[in-house]
Amino acid sequence: MNPTEHPITEDDIANFLANTPDFFERHAELLASVQLSSGHGNRAVSLQERQALMLREKIKGLETRMVDMIRHGQDNVAIADKMQRWTRKLLQAAQARDLPGAIVEGITTEFLIPQAAIKVWDVNGIFSDESFATDVSEDAKTFASSLGAPYCGVNSGFEAVNWLPEPAVALSMALIPLRGAEGAEVGGLLVLASPDPERFHSGMGTDFLERLGELAGAALTRLRPQQATAR
Repeated sequence: MNPTEHPITEDDIANFLANTPDFFERHAELLASVQLSSGHGNRAVSLQERQALMLREKIKGLETRMVDMIRHGQDNVAIADKMQRWTRKLLQAAQARDLPGAIVEGITTEFLIPQAAIKVWDVNGIFSDESFATDVSEDAKTFASSLGAPYCGVNSGFEAVNWLPEPAVALSMALIPLRGAEGAEVGGLLVLASPDPERFHSGMGTDFLERLGELAGAALTRLRPQQATAR
């Protein structure tokens, strides 16, 4: 058979070297004589040098990943600490009527959210005249009940934006439905807002916001008719 009918390909050479690990032991002189592109300009380097360069680049990449992992871990610890401080303040609220204000104040200070507001409905009658329980339309309640997860995105003219201290500068928002327990009816809405149009966006994860809503909703059960007291 004429060998030119089946010329040796690069894959053939690569497979041969991969399956013949002792080749360079028998031909050690090749390791010093083979010249490769350095990968940085046109300079040629030996095979050993090229391997060393590749290893250094790999190590650099691993170091970068490790730094990122450490930073993310530190960020998560910081968020957990803030969440704990905020939850502690809710547990320490002596009077049930102070809870909505404590929720909002804690969020803006602990998590550096520029603006926040909250409304709660179906509360005990002794709280029906409080600012957190008034001026909520049925449309707003229906909208809140339709949210299966927090809404994050631009301000599209939601009624809830008017609950904020400065509605005109709320360019991005997070709207978080509040439930007293898993599967319970929505009984309130927490609004977070920022002048940064990218602070809250449709592609962001909502796990943290959901946990925030679960804790706030559970705390607010003290305002419900079966739970509320004059304190």
